[in-house]
Amino acid sequence: MNQSHPHTPQPSFYDYEQILSQEGIRVTAVRLLVLKTIYNTISGAFSLQDVVSQLGTADPSSVFRALTLFSQKGLLHLIDDGSGVQKYCVCHCPDHHHHSGHIHFTCTLCHKTFCLTEVPIPSVPIPQGFDIEESEYIIKGLCPSCSKKTHSTDSSPEVI
Repeated sequence: MNQSHPHTPQPSFYDYEQILSQEGIRVTAVRLLVLKTIYNTISGAFSLQDVVSQLGTADPSSVFRALTLFSQKGLLHLIDDGSGVQKYCVCHCPDHHHHSGHIHFTCTLCHKTFCLTEVPIPSVPIPQGFDIEESEYIIKGLCPSCSKKTHSTDSSPEVI
């Protein structure tokens, strides 16, 4: 699970039902559990396995169907960080059209993906005739934790 951005205020139990209903999603126990888990225990980018790990006994295929539905309805946006594992991030866009994108950072050592919500995607001039529907910006390198580990091993004294 990736810790990287502050959550929006956490909805109450009844707000979770309202979130699903407002998006035209039928409220079920599994969907409520998945949504509540995403809002309360996961921050930043996450995978199916991150959610399943938090839920313990939940059926992974049911969780996958809930995440797929949430992304189709715009509650989550998909992140392709090149890892081969589908990642998700809670959508904070007011109309769920993912137009106010942010940068994602994928650590090449620990393979965690972080939402850098405070860093907007830079403006890119697009030739006339192209209509942008969504943009993604992935940066790869070392996260602060891995960078610290790498630099501390680099500075070990040389043995003669």
